[in-house]
Amino acid sequence: MATLGRLREVPRHLLVCEKSNFGHDKSRHRCLVETHYHNYRVSFLIPECGIPSKELKNLVMETGPYYFVKNLPVHELITHEFINTFVKKGSCYALTYNTNIDEDNTVALLPNGKLILSLDKDTYEETGLQGHPSQYFGRKIMKFIISIDLMDLSFKPDSKKYQRISWSFKEKKPLKFDFLVAWHHTGVEESMMSYFSNYQIQEHQPKIAVRTVADLHCPVLQSSELRGKPEVSCSAGELLDWLGAVFCNAELNNEPNNFISTYCCPQPSTVVAKAYLCTITGFILPEKICLLLEQLCHYFDEPKLAPWVTLSVQGFADSPVSWRENEHGFRKGGEHLYNFVIFNNQDYWLQMAVGANDDCPP
Repeated sequence: MATLGRLREVPRHLLVCEKSNFGHDKSRHRCLVETHYHNYRVSFLIPECGIPSKELKNLVMETGPYYFVKNLPVHELITHEFINTFVKKGSCYALTYNTNIDEDNTVALLPNGKLILSLDKDTYEETGLQGHPSQYFGRKIMKFIISIDLMDLSFKPDSKKYQRISWSFKEKKPLKFDFLVAWHHTGVEESMMSYFSNYQIQEHQPKIAVRTVADLHCPVLQSSELRGKPEVSCSAGELLDWLGAVFCNAELNNEPNNFISTYCCPQPSTVVAKAYLCTITGFILPEKICLLLEQLCHYFDEPKLAPWVTLSVQGFADSPVSWRENEHGFRKGGEHLYNFVIFNNQDYWLQMAVGANDDCPP
């Protein structure tokens, strides 16, 4: 019975929904995209579309590259050569690969120059650096968070602060990880491949999967009705559930002989002849997502049959942060994601969801 009771426990999940217009001065859409740093999957759905525009296709093909660096010492990320070459000359992102946030040590570099380390108790004590306990471990604290500001003016080679941190990572407790690394910048500068040539480094392009869904049942939406109206339009929550089913390629007809899924499209709904679904998987930068969002907004510059399109973004489950520098945990899912519903009048819905071990989305 105790086991059955635990199975019935459902961890808390948070879903925040809001609506606005891309033309409003106080619209938060760009800020929310730019501060969700570590993204591994981006999907967009365009009803009543079989072939997207050339501009949209080109943006999809230009979402890379990113790099995989094997056994990279953490002290390489705090050298002033690295800071001056990459951190101060663009937006540099890094995330440990194949590490579990609830069990392993994990590290992330944010584009604002913050280096975030989520360390187990023993490793944290061995580094001798100052941090704070994780907020998701209750009374028995097993994880600690260290934040190092690489852009701090006092973080100079001859300062005691820098020398202490450098000594910790190079001598006292050397830490090595496999990293995903990416850099957004303008102009021709030093390349990641040449800079990390002393390590095993590989360049990767995101994987792109495209399919056309025929005779798709779509929810009826009204941009002004976030909560929906009975028998008139569906709510934002119903739409998000439906999107998840579409992305999973689930059957939506609720046939009695279907033992895999009994889900069906929320009502009221309409049937579209075809819908274009594109999914990009990799280490995808917020700057690239901003361009995709902007291009999808321009989709309605000319009259279209579709009343709306969607853009969905999922973050890495084992990233130490979700939005901004908010600590992220895993618990039972590790989800942190957001979804835009873009309407043909430039209104939009923004849905942000996180799991049990997360603060409320910003």
